Amino acid sequence: MASNTLSAARPVRIALAAGAAGLALLASPVLAPGHAQANTPLLQGQTSLADLVDKVMPAVVNIAAVTTNDTKGRNLPQLPQLGPDTPFGDLFEEFFNRRNQQGERQAPQQRRSQSAGSGFVVDASGIVVTNNHVIGDANEITVIFNDGLRLKAEVIGKDSKVDLAVLRVKHDKPLPAVKFGDSDKMRIGDPVMAIGNPFGLGGSVSSGIVSARNRDISQGPYDTYIQTDAAINKGNSGGPLFNMAGEVIGINTAILSPTGGSVGIGFAVPSTLATNVVDQLKEFGETRRGWLGVRIQTVDDATAEALGLGTARGALVAGIDEKGPAKPAGLETGDVIVKFDGKDVKDSRDLPRIVAATPVGKDVPILVIRKGKEETKTVKLGRLEDGEKVQTAAANKPTAEPAKPAVTSALGLEFSPQTDELRKRYTIKDGLKGVVITKVDANSNAADKRILVGELIVEVGQEPVNAPQDVTKRLDALKKEGKKSALLLVSNGQGEVRFVAVSMN
Repeated sequence: MASNTLSAARPVRIALAAGAAGLALLASPVLAPGHAQANTPLLQGQTSLADLVDKVMPAVVNIAAVTTNDTKGRNLPQLPQLGPDTPFGDLFEEFFNRRNQQGERQAPQQRRSQSAGSGFVVDASGIVVTNNHVIGDANEITVIFNDGLRLKAEVIGKDSKVDLAVLRVKHDKPLPAVKFGDSDKMRIGDPVMAIGNPFGLGGSVSSGIVSARNRDISQGPYDTYIQTDAAINKGNSGGPLFNMAGEVIGINTAILSPTGGSVGIGFAVPSTLATNVVDQLKEFGETRRGWLGVRIQTVDDATAEALGLGTARGALVAGIDEKGPAKPAGLETGDVIVKFDGKDVKDSRDLPRIVAATPVGKDVPILVIRKGKEETKTVKLGRLEDGEKVQTAAANKPTAEPAKPAVTSALGLEFSPQTDELRKRYTIKDGLKGVVITKVDANSNAADKRILVGELIVEVGQEPVNAPQDVTKRLDALKKEGKKSALLLVSNGQGEVRFVAVSMN
């Protein structure tokens, strides 16, 4: 069976919906409890959305983006050597010589590509929100209103991580605008309405419900999409998803489809995530996200048991950036972050979104569980965009040589101290600590957890190990403590680490 995939501006399994050539992702705003009954006609048993459409339609726009690239003139094939006796040889020679001479005089040509999508006005002064993939690297952007008004737009800022862009248009009169609502108040089953430019058919309206929330479709680090069954197709990208009060609770971005058309599974960026990005792009022309400087992974049930957490929760710190804010704040590998700036971290997906939305430079309290005990650390957040540059330039520091070889077996693994021969065989970077895994029993729990030959065991039960005997000694101690699983910190040859809980039964 064909797998579903996400793609931009063309019909695919999971697609960024595009119009004649533009892209659109799905959004599903949900109806917040407590809205006035006058604003919720469907909940009153009314079947028409006409009043709501009349209210918000003027603020929804079509977006035409044109990208122009210089291309060189086409090179004609070289004329083969034709002898005087070749049939029509003189005619071929005259034809190709003429075309080649023309080609030499041709100046570089321009290639134009056009895409179409949707957007909406959020400020009467002319601020328009859409998807980043709708405009791409366009040289010319035109915003087209439902009444036919066409205005040239300039890009204020764009963000590829959340796939949003903010544009500005100028007009001599205030423009119709809509407001963002609170997507966190939307519940599964709440009615929503989408307006956009599917397949170039501007001003198209569809309705449905919120089908699901917090969907991770592997499109970026902050995936938390609203899923809706409102019909969304190519060209709806960047368009609004409204609740029944006429507030934008999502920005339509992607669809899951085996054909490229709507099958009732669309995804929208929630307004609670979008508003902070839009505000930053409006103010600075760029994003300024908080940066903690840690690498995290999910806490599963086995890992929770090994760490004594009781239930699986929080984000497990699998690595600390040497030049990031977390290190001077005292965070350590193996800490489980369960609360950040007063907000609960239910799983690892929560933390990046919470950190990114926290102001740069803020002193933030972090509640961690370290070796079964709660501790509070305070960190001054850095800026993610600066941190990404630092991480690219970071250098690894060499460490001392490990102990002499002595192969040991445990947990279905055989491991040995690092040697020059093993480092060369498994391409282990200089300076990495730990013992080398030289064999994995195919029938072991370690194999099920995808531990591989050539990787390193760096820690056992949150204690560093530098020799095989350190591993067995630590495993014996964990068994005496009544642990059913051993939490291993495993590194590949390039130093990328992860925690793996391996059964000791």
